[in-house]
Amino acid sequence: MSGMLEGVKVVELAIWIAGPSAAGLLADWGAEVVKVEPPEGDPMRNAYGSLGLREYLPNAPFIFNNRGKRSVVLDLQSDEGRQAMHKLLAEADVFITNLRPGALERLGIDHATAMAEHPHLVYCTSTGYGLTGPERNTAGYDVAAFFGRSGFAHQITEAGQGAITSRSAIGDNTTGMASVAGILAALHHRNRTGQGQVVEASLLRTGMWVIGGDLGTQAILGKIRQPDTRTESSTPLINSYRTADGVWFYLIAVEVVRHFPGLMRAIGRDDLIGDERFATATDLIRHRRDMIAILDEAFSSHTMDHWREVFATHDVWWAPIQSPAQVLDDPQAHATGGFVETRDMEGNVVRSVNSPINFHGHERSEMAPAPELGQHTADVLRELGYDDAQIDAMLAAARR
Repeated sequence: MSGMLEGVKVVELAIWIAGPSAAGLLADWGAEVVKVEPPEGDPMRNAYGSLGLREYLPNAPFIFNNRGKRSVVLDLQSDEGRQAMHKLLAEADVFITNLRPGALERLGIDHATAMAEHPHLVYCTSTGYGLTGPERNTAGYDVAAFFGRSGFAHQITEAGQGAITSRSAIGDNTTGMASVAGILAALHHRNRTGQGQVVEASLLRTGMWVIGGDLGTQAILGKIRQPDTRTESSTPLINSYRTADGVWFYLIAVEVVRHFPGLMRAIGRDDLIGDERFATATDLIRHRRDMIAILDEAFSSHTMDHWREVFATHDVWWAPIQSPAQVLDDPQAHATGGFVETRDMEGNVVRSVNSPINFHGHERSEMAPAPELGQHTADVLRELGYDDAQIDAMLAAARR
């Protein structure tokens, strides 16, 4: 099945996750993506080894962000490598990079230089802190720029506690998705005007956008609360609870007036429906400790299977708090097309998470694998007009 972006040519010069994530989404949707790597390869290829783990563990994150691409090794420190890079850009629609601005300037492929030579390009740069300002060249992994600097970590940390360390790539993948949105808008602009465009994404700005409501509240009111502990939550009807068999779930009774009566009937406490302590949302905040204790006692008295049936009967809104293993077995995750098959570096069929968008009539149940380092170098160079002798010379130089 052809993809929605069939015919769009993308060149990626990116490492780790934020840039490759954006190019990976475009590849999932049918774009032709050439991943340009240095002779030593994208360091994400050896992510486990760099963290002190077993170096040759199956690299699911690399597969997830790089499936369906072609890998080309170019030594961009050499004149020949930079020349080949510009030949790729001349034929590309989109260029994606997450190298820092200073590194791109030294290579002669910063946005100003590249756009002057290739004005048709949609040039997408994804950095930690943006292209301007005193920290434009500061390294910015997602735990630093997206979580820490943006205010995100502060707002999900209980007051007085040390901030949690985020799961890897949440900020990177969110920034990758934001980059794709910008790229598609810029392609639309180019199709109308014939003019390329620089798309600037950053981990800091994406993190700020994600918590834009909190930052806006701070800006307008001059203050905003951090989260309370679970047993002190000011929103006891939007809180986590545990059943008799140890299963945690989120209760999401968002509208107090609408949802409170059904919830009380579900736990067998009809007597509380007219209780003045819980008459309004404000009353519920004031008496939140009482309500949390009531709900804790009720939910801990029966298993999750019991509550699943009762919640359905009384239209109580909730969701299980699942482990990754449970998500992999979740029938709804499968029904919505949440997984695809691809192959690992050994050729084994493996399951991978699908991109977050379905295009009806363009569904794919299997994706091409992530490439070996430099797997397509000779093919791509040949497509650019290089002969075998030139290709052999460039490959030999890259190996030195």
